[in-house]
Parts: sequence; C-alpha cells; structure tokens
Amino acid sequence: MKRWAAALLLVLLAFGAWLAGRHQALSVPPVWDQQVYLWQRVWSAQHAPALAASRDLFSSLRILALQLHPREGLRVMPVDTALLKQDGRPLWLVARLDGSQPRWDEERLYSRLLQLVQQYRAAGLPVVGIEIDHDAATARLPQYHDALRRLRRQLPADVQLSITALPAWLDSPQLPALLRQVDSSVLQLHAVLSPQQGLFDSRLALRWTQRYAQVTDKPFRIALPAYGMGLVGVDAQGAQVESEASLRVAGSLRELTVAPQHIADFLQRLSAHPQPHLQGVVWFRLPLAGDRRAWSMNTLRRVIRQQPLHSRWQVKMRPQPQQNGLYDLIIANDGPADAPLPAAVTLAAGDCLAADAVGRYRLDATATQLRFIRTGDELVRAGQSRPLGWLRCQHLTPGGIRVTP
Repeated sequence: MKRWAAALLLVLLAFGAWLAGRHQALSVPPVWDQQVYLWQRVWSAQHAPALAASRDLFSSLRILALQLHPREGLRVMPVDTALLKQDGRPLWLVARLDGSQPRWDEERLYSRLLQLVQQYRAAGLPVVGIEIDHDAATARLPQYHDALRRLRRQLPADVQLSITALPAWLDSPQLPALLRQVDSSVLQLHAVLSPQQGLFDSRLALRWTQRYAQVTDKPFRIALPAYGMGLVGVDAQGAQVESEASLRVAGSLRELTVAPQHIADFLQRLSAHPQPHLQGVVWFRLPLAGDRRAWSMNTLRRVIRQQPLHSRWQVKMRPQPQQNGLYDLIIANDGPADAPLPAAVTLAAGDCLAADAVGRYRLDATATQLRFIRTGDELVRAGQSRPLGWLRCQHLTPGGIRVTP
C-alpha cells in the first residue's frame, strides 16, 4: 500500500511540475526578431553613428533601394555601400512602387532589381532578400499576384521575396493566393488609412495582426512607427505629407506623432496574445541625430527592451536681460525618453502685466493663474526643450507650477 501511495505521489508531483512548466512557457513573452528600415533618400554622415548605435537592436537592415513614381519614373537610391559593408548585417532591398501606378514595365523593373542584387553582392554586401512595397488597390490583387509570380521565377534561389501587406487587403479572398507567391511578408500597421486619421491606432493594429495571422501560413512581421510626419497645406488631393525632409511649400503645418508609450503598450498587449507565424517587428525608420521627427535611438531601445518610459517635465524661467520682471518660459523634457508635449502647463501668478504663449500653446489667463494649453502635437526628445511663452508678473507663487501630461 505504501508503494502504491508513493508511486501516486510521484505521478502527482510530475504532473504538477509539467503544469508549472507549461504555465511558465505560456507566460513568457515571445522573442521577436527586430529589424529596421533605412528609408532616407539622401544618405549623410549621420548614418554611421546611427548604424553603430543600432547593432545591438536590429538583426537585419531593410534599405530603400529603388522607387517607381509617376513623376520621377524609375529611380535607384544612392546608398553608402562602404558603410553597409562595414556594418555587415544582412540586407533586404526594398522596391517602393507607387500605388497610383498599377502597371509598370516589368522587364525593365525586374532587370534593374536583379542588377542591384548583383551590384550589392559584388560590393561585398550580404543581400538576403527583396521586399516589394506596392500599395495596390484591393481589386488589383490578382494582377499583383501574377506580377509577383513572374518576379519569383527570375530571382536567384538564395534571394527571398517579401511584400509589404496592407490591412485593407484582409477582406479580399485573393489575399491567401497572393501571400503564397512570397517567402514572407510585412504587415504595415502605420499610416494605412490616411495621414489625416493619424499614424497609428493600437486597437485596429491588434485586430489586423490577429486576422492576418489566420490568413497567412508564411512567416510575417509587423511594421511599426518610430517617427512623426507633418501635413502641409491642403490641395485638391488633400494635405501634402512632410517627413524627414522639408517640402518648402507654403501652407499651414499640422504635426502628427506617435507616443512611444502608445507603441510600448500595444506590444505588451500583443505579446500577451502570441500570434502564429508572427516572427518580429520592422521599425520605420532608423533614427538619425538630425531627423527631428524620428524617435531617438535611446527611446526606441527602451521600447524594444520594455524599459520604463516615464516622462519628467520641467518649466524653466529665463529672465530677459535688462527687462525687469520679464521672463521667457521653456518646457524641458528631463525624462529618460522622448515624449509628446504636455497637454497643459498651469502657473499660479498674480498681478501679471502681460503674458502670452508661443509655439504649440495658447494662453488662457485669469486673475490668479496662467494656463498654457497645447494646440498641436509634437514629440520632444529626451534632453531637449521647447518654448512655452513669456510673462511679466509682479507675483509668482512658489511651487505653483503644474504640468498636465
């Protein structure tokens, strides 16, 4: 009897250990591969330190290598091949084919792509794949399917083929057949509806990722934003998009940003619900020091490594020389990561002769307080500051400054 009880106890202990191990395995977040787009059309000296600082973050680089545009035609992007050779990471060559041009000269395009693969490899660059970024209309997916099949036949066997996939295609019965023509895909989750509707919607992004994982039986990644953009003016086609370079056109400018915490929260929710075939993230785009709309490298690292992104703002008052009682107000990001400008800054003040807001704030003043209210979005990098306004007041309440994130 004792032997039977001992045997039962061993079985129960083994079963308990199995359950504990299974629970632990299910609770461990997925380990995603991290890659990044280099989307700059003009390379500069800033690329070298950015690539060096990113070596511990990204396994592969996806390079904008070629663009087909109705106005510019077929354009090969100049890149620093020596720098990429020194970097040594695997490369994907991205061909951006504008969606407003549903047909193209396939023979010329594919010939140029194959030449680029040969040229890059001849320069010692480890090209592993080609990504076609074509925002085709859903109705034209059958034609896109046939074009990809013809391209696949021409590629060397050791060159993978991928596409950028759009959430709008999820409702098409043609999508599974399209995805069978490629080795992998990248589901774009940023700026997919329209810039006017924002750069990223976490609720929709999660739904799209879950649906996409059920459609494809091939490996896929998701493309997430680490940047902002500006909407300049409005014409018959809508606002023009300004990204890493200024458009230098007249018109009002509206900034669109994505808070790093917003993306971090989305990734946390996604990791709690692992999706089949999801292998990683491709970030848009590689942060350069002078790219004012891109997140800083340190902030992107914090998001990837799930480190705290606490904001810490400080209002600084700078007296203007030889102007008794006149102060400039500065809002400074003293936190560890980039953050959106605070929604409001309130100062307890009395006997104010004059005050006003500047930059992306407006002033709402009463007899006892000055309230600076944000009127537009902007992401401020850690360690940087922005003008808030100015004031000339006889009395400022010590400790009377309140910042509303």
